[in-house]
Amino acid sequence: MKAVVSDGDPCLQLSEMPNRPRWAPGADLEAERRLLADAHAFAFVYPLWFNSMPAIIKGYIDRVFGAGFGYAQLRAGGQEPLLTNRHLIHVTASGSSSAWLDEQGAVGSSRTLFQDTIARACGLRVRPQIHFDGIVPGIAPRWLATNLKTLETKLIQYFGPGSADLT
Repeated sequence: MKAVVSDGDPCLQLSEMPNRPRWAPGADLEAERRLLADAHAFAFVYPLWFNSMPAIIKGYIDRVFGAGFGYAQLRAGGQEPLLTNRHLIHVTASGSSSAWLDEQGAVGSSRTLFQDTIARACGLRVRPQIHFDGIVPGIAPRWLATNLKTLETKLIQYFGPGSADLT
């Protein structure tokens, strides 16, 4: 499946702000949401950039998972999640070690952003983050193969037949 919004502008437009009169999602956003309408799991795969997701990923989430798709229009007292009983997973890679990233707070900030913010607002069930460290230019093919096998194993565990409810 090809993402539509990622070909365009990841910045939330003023006209897409739900508190604006006559707000409406842009045509590219509507097309993206149609592509995702029947998805049971949303996966974000990205390299860590300054110990966080790249800005384009955050912009994509802001636009696509906002009001009208991820949740009903905001009101006093909260929002109404629209993606309940669907799943969210994020897979990250970094040249840094997991221990160093944990010391820097990168793991906690990812958890806060995905689990406590995006997932809660949209009603998504979060699967544990999968992270690969030591991903650097010239990495040996055997390490890439090991990482891919780990990814396959985790995805089967999270989403395969008989998968456990991890939320």
